[in-house]
Amino acid sequence: MRFFIRFCEREHKHKITIAGLMRYRKIPGETIRRLPIYLRGLLFSSEQGRESISSQDLADFVGANPWQIRKDFSYFGEFGIPGVGYDIENLTREIKKILKLDVVQKAALVGAGNLGSAVLAYTGFKVYGFDIAAAFDTDPKKVGKKIKNVVIEDVSNLRLLSKRKIKLAIIAVPRDSAQKTADALVKAGIKGILNFSPCRIAAPRKVKVITIDIAMDLARLPYYMPSSLSDAASVSSKQSAFA
Repeated sequence: MRFFIRFCEREHKHKITIAGLMRYRKIPGETIRRLPIYLRGLLFSSEQGRESISSQDLADFVGANPWQIRKDFSYFGEFGIPGVGYDIENLTREIKKILKLDVVQKAALVGAGNLGSAVLAYTGFKVYGFDIAAAFDTDPKKVGKKIKNVVIEDVSNLRLLSKRKIKLAIIAVPRDSAQKTADALVKAGIKGILNFSPCRIAAPRKVKVITIDIAMDLARLPYYMPSSLSDAASVSSKQSAFA
């Protein structure tokens, strides 16, 4: 399932080594947003047996412009070889390092309802090196149950996340509980939150929040659909004209 991510971006700083000196460059938030997309394309290409890829081929796969890919990569160094392209294994390793995905990143899930259970069952996280190592809920009937080898715990155990070295969290609770949950996670030392609750949550600047509202993004699609049968016929005829 493809999600459209909505969030406020802040500029990021990336440490660069040049001539033995350390300096910082401001990295646009949109560049950071695109890096996992490039990583997915590289991982797929590697699975297909490819060892190198051009910016054009990578652009065709991820639906981007080759110049944008080259510009995004230029913030972090020179990865490609003119006339050859990018070594897939090397570029994959570099992007993982930039995104801090070169080590296993443990995450906690709060809310083990229908959506939370689906998140726990999703195998795609492991592709990027994520491990949902803990799950929490307020419902006594859910506490103690196991989903995909993860035992659901009572939310009172959120305070122990720091000791368990978990810095990422996923919120999948009802809207009226989202802010309270976020506050508890911040207090427990969480530094990054993926929020599936259909609302905005406030957090300190040091804590990054990304909100995914599936229903809101779905609400955009009808705008692009024909509003009547006559419109549908008009669209059909236009498509036929360009066939």
